[in-house]
Amino acid sequence: MAYMAAHGMKRARPAELVPGTLSVITARMDYLPRGTPEDWQARELRRLERPDEAIVSVYARGRDYHKVLRNRLQTLTERIQAAAGPLGHRVFTDSAPVLEAELAQRSGQGWRGKHTLLLHREAGSMFFLGEIYTDLPLPPTEPISAHCGACSACIDICPTQAITAPHRLDARRCISYLTIEHAGPVPEALRPLIGNRIYGCDDCQLICPWNKFARRSPLPDFDAREGLSGATLVELFAWSEPEFLRRTEGSPIRRIGHERWLRNIAVSLGNALRAGPDEAVLQALQARADHPSELVREHVAWAMAQGAAAH
Repeated sequence: MAYMAAHGMKRARPAELVPGTLSVITARMDYLPRGTPEDWQARELRRLERPDEAIVSVYARGRDYHKVLRNRLQTLTERIQAAAGPLGHRVFTDSAPVLEAELAQRSGQGWRGKHTLLLHREAGSMFFLGEIYTDLPLPPTEPISAHCGACSACIDICPTQAITAPHRLDARRCISYLTIEHAGPVPEALRPLIGNRIYGCDDCQLICPWNKFARRSPLPDFDAREGLSGATLVELFAWSEPEFLRRTEGSPIRRIGHERWLRNIAVSLGNALRAGPDEAVLQALQARADHPSELVREHVAWAMAQGAAAH
């Protein structure tokens, strides 16, 4: 999380990040795949009960959203220029020190849920956010009221208790942070709590009642790629680095690299062994026991020890 400290107050002061900024145009883009069934939340939660299945966060199963949303925001900017004349601008999609959720909340895109994500009564939380910083003096839109009420489902379901209080998240405990942003060893005490989640975690969104209104994306970009939905941990652990790079080309997953990919899956394989003996899992781990990476070796050794510890 060092980048947050490095950029200081630029995150909260748009004109310091992009001099001349007078307005911020916020946008959201739905990302549920086109063929998502009505009972998708229950189906995704059931995946957690299958220890040998690898779970990738829903948003990351298709094309890298950074590219898709940035291109669409750029197109929107060109249309604004065609109507209003030349304007200074810069487009952001989770790509700079921008307080995206706060800007979106202030501009009426939704309210901050108790899990800190943005929620909308007609779209849930399954959407990406993007911004256009511009020197156009635009009238502000009003924020909307919150509608979480007394519900604490997202707090109660969090596997690592990362949501420490309503609207407070300890990123150091968050599975999305640990599996995507965190570069070093996964804290040993948290490894058993990660279960079979190998990239991100959707639990707080899956349990949220407002996500029954989550919208399907009309774009094929977010349809799940082969291997990123329903695959087994053993299958994905066998990917070589060239295969990992080929399979994740144009995907947000590629950014973590093959080493962290193996680290994450090793943790989940260890958790699978805790659920019961599995010769295929043990063989997969043994095949990586002498991996060149110390990070991978450490997590493989921990995983192999879980079978003995559990039985």
